[in-house]
Amino acid sequence: MKRTTLFLIALLAGTSAVQAQPFGKLVQKTPGIVSYTMRDSFSKDVPRTLDKIKAWGITDIEFSSLFGKTAPELRALLDQRGLHCSSYGVSYDAIDQKPDSILQNAQALGVKYIRIGSIPHKSAATLEMMQKAAEVFNRFGKLAHAKGMMFCYHNHGFEFQPYENGTLFDYLVKETNPEYVGYEMDVTWTFLPGQDPAALLTKYPKRFRLIHLKDVEKGVPHSDKGGMPNENSVVLGTGQIDWPAVLKAARKTSIDHFYIEDESKAVEQQVPKSIAYLKSL
Repeated sequence: MKRTTLFLIALLAGTSAVQAQPFGKLVQKTPGIVSYTMRDSFSKDVPRTLDKIKAWGITDIEFSSLFGKTAPELRALLDQRGLHCSSYGVSYDAIDQKPDSILQNAQALGVKYIRIGSIPHKSAATLEMMQKAAEVFNRFGKLAHAKGMMFCYHNHGFEFQPYENGTLFDYLVKETNPEYVGYEMDVTWTFLPGQDPAALLTKYPKRFRLIHLKDVEKGVPHSDKGGMPNENSVVLGTGQIDWPAVLKAARKTSIDHFYIEDESKAVEQQVPKSIAYLKSL
């Protein structure tokens, strides 16, 4: 075999080895990002914001809004940049009242998951609220499954009211069909209500499919309100969350996508630092 051929084989093998290297030990694929993190930028200039995200090395985005675009228009902008939308966030009322429209947009975006951010509520969670939600989730989840997608519910903190030997979140998991309904853990909205995110992942390893990586500033008190001032959303690893424990537990689950979510007004400074932290673990 000629030296040139041997050199090319060695070069290609080396290139493949580099490409196969994981992002980090605990988060093996480069994490995605939630569009809400870049909400201010997206509202002004969608193409430019996509370019910023790509410059960070992120190619996976969960969109919770179309930001004035149609689903096909947004898909075209993503395709042009080698980006993709893996999860599409919509409202509870939308999946309940206009499922066909949601499924059409989701298919145009090319997503695998459709999720909602919370169950509408003006009070603490009740059993009746969760019973109704379980019915809506199972019904829409079956429709999504028929189209090759999965519905996921994103916890928002208020679901952890005590119920029987657990919580109303446990009830919701029990009453939803695992074939049609998955869950997206928001780590902060699990931790602040007093739950252990790592323990909850371990409890339901096959139900969680997506996860929001969001940290909360040290000193912020526990609460089940599902909201906090923007400045309390800090760089991953600088707040209260035990990320090594959470990510070790997450690796043993069915989670497909890890998304960075930063609610601060300093995302352009904070997100690169969060990426570097995750890579260092």
